[in-house]
Amino acid sequence: MYHNSDTIVAIATPPGEGAIGIIRLSGTRAIEIVASIFHGKDLTIQPTHTLHFGRIMDAEVAVDEVVVSLYRAPRSYTGEEVAEISCHGSAYILQKVVTLCVGAGARPAQAGEFTMRAFLAGKLDLTQAEAVADLIASNSSSAHKAAMHNLRGGFSHDLAAMREQLIQFAALIELELDFSQEDVEFADRTQFYALIERITAAAQQLAASFSLGNAIKNGVSVAIAGKPNAGKSTLLNALLNEERAIVSDIAGTTRDTIEELLNINGIVFRLIDTAGIRAHTTDAIEQQGIARSRDAMKKADIVIYLFDVAEWLTSDYVRTELLRQTEELQRLGITHLLVGNKVDEAAPGAAEEVQRLTGEEVILLSARDKDNIQGLKDALYTHVAGGKVKHEGTIVTNARHYAALEEMLRSLSDIKNGMDNNLPGDLLAPDIRRCLHYLGEITGTVTTEDMLDHIFSKFCIGK
Repeated sequence: MYHNSDTIVAIATPPGEGAIGIIRLSGTRAIEIVASIFHGKDLTIQPTHTLHFGRIMDAEVAVDEVVVSLYRAPRSYTGEEVAEISCHGSAYILQKVVTLCVGAGARPAQAGEFTMRAFLAGKLDLTQAEAVADLIASNSSSAHKAAMHNLRGGFSHDLAAMREQLIQFAALIELELDFSQEDVEFADRTQFYALIERITAAAQQLAASFSLGNAIKNGVSVAIAGKPNAGKSTLLNALLNEERAIVSDIAGTTRDTIEELLNINGIVFRLIDTAGIRAHTTDAIEQQGIARSRDAMKKADIVIYLFDVAEWLTSDYVRTELLRQTEELQRLGITHLLVGNKVDEAAPGAAEEVQRLTGEEVILLSARDKDNIQGLKDALYTHVAGGKVKHEGTIVTNARHYAALEEMLRSLSDIKNGMDNNLPGDLLAPDIRRCLHYLGEITGTVTTEDMLDHIFSKFCIGK
């Protein structure tokens, strides 16, 4: 897929018109190619990390006035010769400059190829390379902090420490295989057992952080469900602090799902206002809305099940329906919060009574008066983050990393079981190698070309 002998070129700024656009080149001929279309100083003799003003020329015709940045190998992002042309952000100008560069000997870069070259040059490991993509895609402060931590090598450092210790003992175990006839042990089994337990604990902590990391990276889907006229649309508006959904006293006003984003302490929640759910309706459109509501509930990470507290206290049917829905959510294993609305109309002790019958904690609020809306936001955040978001530590946000950690934990378990059963070194060695393989797979120390192609193809062109 990638040919490192080529000099590559791509537009590195987003598509569309803007004040400035940047064209990036990398490869042995990067500076030479730019110099061939640049009217100004002789770029081929200029030092690294310098800026030069001039014009891009198409034969005798000036295309644009530009500033060229030079980064000479190995002091560049890719480790190669790199030139960046900053010109006006016209789509025509940008494409024209790229065409001139291609005509002078460059080829269009493939997705992720610049970062791929940085990885191959040892400028980044795989976790840092993937953090570049995460940083570009970050849409909240938490996602930004997690990506920056990994880009600075925080995750790599954690893994490198594990790998170095494991390699030392693995080498001693392998050495024992060369002296199998003498029946000697070079690796202290007590120290090795303690090491396996330490690495297992560290790997378990990293794997456990993936639930939070996935929420930080991709957001949390929250379906607001309940019977008609429970106040779901009013609650959505209260959470967003704007009139997003239509509100009326007519039951069944919401016929389809409405989605909006809410940022709580750096985590993005995708709120889905669903149609009211009731057991019997002859309205065909409402039936479709109810079907979509149930589907949204099954797909959501969290369901806010909203009910009218005042109705609950006075209606046997409403109480029965709430218990039935709660049991259904529990049976399906759907994470949910029970939220009682219209608390301003309810008698004292309502929450305790609901909790007694359902066996679940209940959040009471008034969506209309925006009473205790912050309490619901705090509950959502705590449900996801557990109140323990520590950005100074590593949070796993990548599914590939999580899968490798799970395989690594299985290998560690096999090593530990083998030692518990006093297995000799030749039987422990394969499990140790397997553990090192998955540990190295995360950072790219052990990898395959197909896996690299898959990872970097997800990047944008020019990165």
